[in-house]
Amino acid sequence: MDREKVIKAVEDLLDALGEDRTREGLKETPRRVADAYAEILSGENQSAKEHLLKTFNTDCGDVVVETDIYFSSTCEHHLMPFFGKIAIAYIPDGKVVGLSKLARTVEVFAKRLQIQERLTSEIAQEIMKYLSPKGVFVVCEAEHTCMTCRGVKKAGSKTLTFATAGDFPEKKREEVLALIR
Repeated sequence: MDREKVIKAVEDLLDALGEDRTREGLKETPRRVADAYAEILSGENQSAKEHLLKTFNTDCGDVVVETDIYFSSTCEHHLMPFFGKIAIAYIPDGKVVGLSKLARTVEVFAKRLQIQERLTSEIAQEIMKYLSPKGVFVVCEAEHTCMTCRGVKKAGSKTLTFATAGDFPEKKREEVLALIR
């Protein structure tokens, strides 16, 4: 990210909005916005690989489920936040990953300009790629501020997305959904 370009762009935006960017409340805003974007978009140059290759051998063959992985992301359509929680379920094939590594994987993809559907899919695909389970099932539930603060203004509305990879039987998906509800 080019911080100086972001600062300049925010200065231009404030000018275009008719604001006095020299007033006390706005003097440091361009720098603060650049700092915020550097943080909230920090996943762009990260890979889930470093997290998902730290595995442990196991003979566990049943489903591993981690629920309530809270995240926030930035919608690429309006540059507004969306946030919620993700559940990840996978069927190990000889190895499992440390539970914090699943949450770190979510962060890698959430900290990018994103859409919920792709976020859900990317998490499932990367777990499949690096952990090589028999199957993976990812459930994402999120609230989008582009819907709650503007447009239709439907506060509290949630969007659910699902992604599967590999062999994750329907019966197991139903069990996971019942467990996370």
